Amino acid sequence: MTSTTPEPSNEPAPYIPVPGSQPYPQRPKTNTLAIVSLVSAFFVSLAAVITGHIALGQIKRRGEGGRGLAIAGLILGYAGIVATIIGVVLLIVFAAALGAFFKTATHDGSTGGSTSQATSPPRAGLPTGTVGAANFDAGYLVVGTGPDVVDVYFDPMCPYCQQFETANGDQLAALVADGSITLRLHSLTFLDRASLGTEYSSRASAALTCQATLNPDATLDYLAALFANQPAENTEGLSDDELVALAGDGSSIAECVASGDYQAWSQANTEQALTGTIPDADITQIQGTPTALVNGSVYSGSVTDPAEFLAFLGANAVS
Repeated sequence: MTSTTPEPSNEPAPYIPVPGSQPYPQRPKTNTLAIVSLVSAFFVSLAAVITGHIALGQIKRRGEGGRGLAIAGLILGYAGIVATIIGVVLLIVFAAALGAFFKTATHDGSTGGSTSQATSPPRAGLPTGTVGAANFDAGYLVVGTGPDVVDVYFDPMCPYCQQFETANGDQLAALVADGSITLRLHSLTFLDRASLGTEYSSRASAALTCQATLNPDATLDYLAALFANQPAENTEGLSDDELVALAGDGSSIAECVASGDYQAWSQANTEQALTGTIPDADITQIQGTPTALVNGSVYSGSVTDPAEFLAFLGANAVS
């Protein structure tokens, strides 16, 4: 009997997977913190940075996916932190600038002034002594010799100061004329910043001082003319020729105005008023203009009500 051996089959053997293995390559599991980092970046930058770093560490140890998400979260998180820091710095700078502006801004009813008869220490390079109506050592112009002392601090470009002059200028001049008061004028210059680089407040204050030294009896007339022709803030103001013309017989102060001799003195008086000490007064420094004092008491009423100011003067009079 002849035996036969079956011929080998050409059919492929069935695939039998190895236990515990996967038939196809599997995508690594996405790290949860990587997702948290990316999502947090849109809301809380610091949380995004922290979770992003933790996620990268876990991905490296465990071989998980999501590295791109973690890196994106880190980038957005750091960008948010930088933006926050810049915003805080800008806010601080803005707040400081705003505070400085309001500290020197003019306002209705602001306080300040001096009734002291004491003089300031001599200042190097500035005029000294008394010439006409200008008391250079004390830092003011003075008209009248009455027993009650009225100090008025103003800036030639200050609109509220113009209102005060319009309301009270005539009655103050009358009180000077009848011997009731001594009027001390403090012309300040801090609104130089509002005259487009021409330093109008300094030039106008110096022109008023020129008139006070050369034509002392016309000091109050010139002050009234300054305010009657007051330029608006943030303009160049009057020219030197126009300031000279306000004096009527302008030729008498033309040379003095052109020299600019009293501009530095006016600026030094302003610095003293804003930062120095004002003795024998209710306040120590000028916070704004106009500021009026009667025998050291600060007037805080309306700048446009002459009756109210006159009543305040009477209530604080020594005579």
